[in-house]
Amino acid sequence: MPVFRSRDERKNDALTRETLDSVSPGMRIAAAWSWRLLVVAAALALVGFLVVQLRLIVVPLFVAIILAALLVPFSQWLQRHGWPKWLTVAVSEIGVIGIVVGLITLVVSQVRSGYPALAKRTVEQYDALTSWLHGPPFNLSDAQIADYLDQLWKSVQSDSSTLLSGALDAGSTAGHVLAGILLVLFSTLFILIDGKRIFLWIARLFPKKARTAVVGAGEAGWLTLTRFVKVQIFVAFVDAVGIGVGAWILGLFYGGFPLVVPIAVAVFLGSFIPVVGAVVSGVLAVFVALVFLGPIPAVIMLGIVLLVQQVEGHILQPFVMGTAVKVHPLAVVLAVAAGGFLAGIAGAFFAVPLIATLNVMVGYVARGEWRGNPHPALEDVTTDVR
Repeated sequence: MPVFRSRDERKNDALTRETLDSVSPGMRIAAAWSWRLLVVAAALALVGFLVVQLRLIVVPLFVAIILAALLVPFSQWLQRHGWPKWLTVAVSEIGVIGIVVGLITLVVSQVRSGYPALAKRTVEQYDALTSWLHGPPFNLSDAQIADYLDQLWKSVQSDSSTLLSGALDAGSTAGHVLAGILLVLFSTLFILIDGKRIFLWIARLFPKKARTAVVGAGEAGWLTLTRFVKVQIFVAFVDAVGIGVGAWILGLFYGGFPLVVPIAVAVFLGSFIPVVGAVVSGVLAVFVALVFLGPIPAVIMLGIVLLVQQVEGHILQPFVMGTAVKVHPLAVVLAVAAGGFLAGIAGAFFAVPLIATLNVMVGYVARGEWRGNPHPALEDVTTDVR
């Protein structure tokens, strides 16, 4: 039965068709994409705003997820070998606390024993540097040297303010730090105990037709995150051992190298922040060599740092990290820069695992593999990201 349309309705339809005909197809496509991109940008901006406002909760939660990505496979491995679940959770949680406390104790003891000698040598090297600058060809006065040092310090403060602000905002008081640590421990504990049920509860918040895709994407992202964390720890360990052993060997030839263990620990922790962490930890090692041993050992230490970083960049990252995630180096650099600009050190730390996980999850949903592969295996995820 035909539908009766009034004269005004027919006139409006004709005007609509005329208007659409007057707009080029390219413009119509651009307009359709534009409003969709605006909606996505608004959603991302809202999420970013909430993350910034709740950073004292979000940052510890993200740290707990990273720790859980490492500890859950270990806990499951123990359970497969007959350990009761409560014991595997206790061993995992207490083990992390013991390792962190042990590293802090070791670093503090080493710094306390090596700091007096390092401070003395720093004063001696500064006096030698100022004496050299007083003579030709520089002929600088003490006031000029102090002015140049003040300008250098202001430049360093200006360049590092973005990174440091995030760390200070996330834990500017001892109370915030303590609350963050407790939140990390409790969140990790509950993820170890009941992480799967927590995730399924979140999945049930989505429409019923989308739950299969959400569950599959979450599992794919979790597999990628666990592989990324394990490989990143291995890469950080190789960096720390390489630079630490190099510093120790250098000290054998030049009469001792202080703070070898703290430098190795700093390299290990710095390796979790791509680009920025490697540079900062490398500069620390070269600075200690320069102050305590002199220019030639500092140049050798610089060569050791560059050699280790080249091995990481050209061997470990392509062949080892490439099996875990497949994120282009440019994306890594831009993600770290954007994360550091928006959220300081915390943003730089979480940038790469977040990008890698989202890359796998979005790709899994977009390809529609959840229809025939609702529970992806690790091999499927590794193949997907390639």
